[in-house]
Amino acid sequence: MNYISTRGQVAPIGFIDAVLMGLADDGGLLVPEQMPRLPQEQLSSWQRLSYPELALEVFSLFVGDEIPRGDLKKLVDDSYSTFRHEEVTPVRRIRDDLHVLELFHGPTFAFKDVALQFLGNLYAYISAKTDSIIHILGATSGDTGASAIEGVRGKEGIRICILHPNGKVSKVQELQMTTVDDANVLNLAVEGTFDDCQRIIKEIFAEVEFKHKYHLRAINSINIARILAQTVYYFYAYFRLAEQGHAGKVNFSVPTGNFGDIFAGYLAQKMGLPVGKLILATNENNILERFVKEGVYQPGEFRSTYSPSMDIQVASNFERYLYYLYGEDTAVVNSMMAAFKKEGRIVIPQDKLNLVQADFAAYGVQNDECLDAIAKYHEESKYLLDPHTACGIAAADALASEGQVTVTLSTAHPAKFDEAIQLRSIKQTFPDPIQALFDKPQFHTVVEGSNEAVKARLEKFF
Repeated sequence: MNYISTRGQVAPIGFIDAVLMGLADDGGLLVPEQMPRLPQEQLSSWQRLSYPELALEVFSLFVGDEIPRGDLKKLVDDSYSTFRHEEVTPVRRIRDDLHVLELFHGPTFAFKDVALQFLGNLYAYISAKTDSIIHILGATSGDTGASAIEGVRGKEGIRICILHPNGKVSKVQELQMTTVDDANVLNLAVEGTFDDCQRIIKEIFAEVEFKHKYHLRAINSINIARILAQTVYYFYAYFRLAEQGHAGKVNFSVPTGNFGDIFAGYLAQKMGLPVGKLILATNENNILERFVKEGVYQPGEFRSTYSPSMDIQVASNFERYLYYLYGEDTAVVNSMMAAFKKEGRIVIPQDKLNLVQADFAAYGVQNDECLDAIAKYHEESKYLLDPHTACGIAAADALASEGQVTVTLSTAHPAKFDEAIQLRSIKQTFPDPIQALFDKPQFHTVVEGSNEAVKARLEKFF
C-alpha cells in the first residue's frame, strides 16, 4: 500500500515513510493511493473477532508487507492490553434506537488512546528497526496531548513536545499532561487558542528544512496512522449491533471539531461498512455544520464552550475530505487550499453539496443544550455523559428518524470535564488515576503564540 499527498506534489511512499512524514512535504495530507473495498463475505468473517483481532485485520490492509504480521500482531496486542475493558470499545444500549460506543477505557480516559497507544508503540518499533530519530511534535485541544504523552513517555529514542492553549483545556486534561515529569516530555502552554497551536504545528512542519533537521514526527490526526486506527471501532460497533439482530445501515453521531474522528467513519464507509448517515455534532464553533448545510467553509469568531476539545475553527482533516469529494483530483485540492490560505473561505457548488449531504448530516449544539442533555440522560437513563458525548447525543436526538438506529461515539470519561457536570448539580466519583492527579506537581512552560517562540523551545529540547 502506497500513500500520496492530497496536493499531488509528493511521490508515492510506503506506510512507514508515511507515518514518519506526517504532514506531506508539499503541505498536503497523506491518503492511501487506493482504498480497499471489502466484500460482504469478508465483513461477515470479521464479525466475531475480538477488538485486537479486528484491528490486526484492518491494519494489515494498509501496512502491506512492510511490517511482518507477527510484529504487527504484537504491536496491536501491546497497544490494547492497556485498556480497562476487555472489549476495548464496548457498545452500551441507551434505547432501542440509540447506543453509545464507549471509547474512553484507555489509560487517559479518552478516545485518543485508541489510536495513540498504537501509534506510540509503532513509533518505538520504527525507531528500533530503522535506527530513526523520533522527535514528536503535536498540538492538543485537551485529549490528544495526554494520550500522546502516555503512549511514548519513557520510550527510548523518542522525545515528545505537546502544545496546548493555556487555560483553555479542562483541569483534568491539563493535569494529565503537565504532571508528567519524564525527561523525554515537554509541555508548552501557548498563549492563544487551539487553532493557534494547530497553525503553529502545521507551519513548522511545512518548513521542510527545519522539519528534517530536527527529525520532527506528527502525532496529531494529520498523521494517517491516527485515522486508520480510528476506522476500526466503526467496524466493531457495527458488528456488535449485528450480533443483536440489527440488519442494515447504522448511523453514527460523532462529536468533532477537527474532522478526524468522523473522517475515519467516512473511510470505513468507503471500505464497505454499511453506514447510513454520519452525523457531525459540533458545538457553538460550528464551521463544519455550516459547511454541511450550506457548502461554505469559513472560520468564524472563536467561542469557549463546555465542550472545549471541540472549540476549533479550522479542521485539520477537512482537506482529506475535499480530496475525495473532488474525485481524488489533487490539482483541484491544491488550488482550493491555496485560495483558502489567501481568502480564508471555501465555497462548493450545489452538485458537490448534494454529495456532502448524501453522506453527512450536521447539528450545532448550544452550550445550555449540551448541559440539558447531560441532565436528561443522567435522570432518565442513569447514564452520565461528558459534554462532548452530550453534543453527540443531542445531535442524534435532533436528527433522529423513525426506524433508524444511531451509535453515538462517547469520546471521553465524564470525570475529565467535571466543571461542566457540576453546572447541572451532578456529583460523580472520580476514578482513582484521575483523583491522584490533583496531588501531583505540574511541569510546563508558558510561551507566546508565535512560530519563533515555539521553535526556540524546540531547538533547545530536541
